[in-house]
Amino acid sequence: MFAAERRQLILEMVRANGAVSLRELARVVQTSEVTVRRDVRALEAEGLLDRRHGGAVLPGGFTRESGFPQKSHLATAEKTAIADLAAGLVEEGEAIVVGAGTTTQELARRLARVPGLTVVTNSLLVAQALAHANRVEVVMTGGTLRGSNYALVGSGAEQSLQGLRVSKAFLSGSGLTAERGLSTSNMLSASVDRALVQAAAEVVVLADHSKLGTDTMFQTVPTDVITRLVTDESPAHDDRAATELQALADQGVQIAVAGSSGGGAVNGSGTPGASGGESVARQQRRDVPLPGPRRQVPGAAAGLRSATALGEQNGGAERARVADLRRR
Repeated sequence: MFAAERRQLILEMVRANGAVSLRELARVVQTSEVTVRRDVRALEAEGLLDRRHGGAVLPGGFTRESGFPQKSHLATAEKTAIADLAAGLVEEGEAIVVGAGTTTQELARRLARVPGLTVVTNSLLVAQALAHANRVEVVMTGGTLRGSNYALVGSGAEQSLQGLRVSKAFLSGSGLTAERGLSTSNMLSASVDRALVQAAAEVVVLADHSKLGTDTMFQTVPTDVITRLVTDESPAHDDRAATELQALADQGVQIAVAGSSGGGAVNGSGTPGASGGESVARQQRRDVPLPGPRRQVPGAAAGLRSATALGEQNGGAERARVADLRRR
């Protein structure tokens, strides 16, 4: 294929999908990622697309959201690896929430083997993947069906999540940065994802390397609320992805890298691999305030007990003084 033909095909893929990874572009045009990177750089110079960490997006700063047919064919190997690793975070008998997305759909297929699980979701695709699983209970939110990603959104979905409490939330999105956290291109989807986060004690984000450094319109999960990121191993030459991972780790996010040779962790330099299966990100993990009812004030209970005891002591002294006056 001539360079002009390659670039035309690359441009058509980006226009159709909104965002495409270099790995996927190289696979479709049947050439190396090095060659694709040169093509993307040339197209960017002409103002036809923008480069992002490990991929290319439509020009204009914020990518538009792709529909399910386009997303389902993107980064399939990466999504499979991420889902395999994320499934290991779920234990028998847990109650979790799983958001909408093609990566979370892959996760749901693996969760079908976890007995005693309760899964709350607004995704028809997640529910379908678990429909015939033995000993797995699926709870659907209410809401209005959004056909582009087969998800229930709107006030009905958000209200059905009020008062819910689960151990973990598994979410995906359109982009992830250390500065803003997880984001998506659709306002209704972002609002439901925020409600899912409010229901969970821990938040696990599933995002392949092409989403690292990509920022989209609506923030769903701030970085300081993300407990863990499960991602895939980015290409060795992608220094910007490694920098973004390290920035996330520096803010307390635990990083798990699928397909890495070092136990699925990120070491101090932000590259895959760490001794003993532990990561610097985990060792440096700090407790962060979580939204809604999960916020706790350290020492509040002890302070309340002290105040109560002091009140009882003062009250007892006052009653003794009154009794003494009456005797006089």
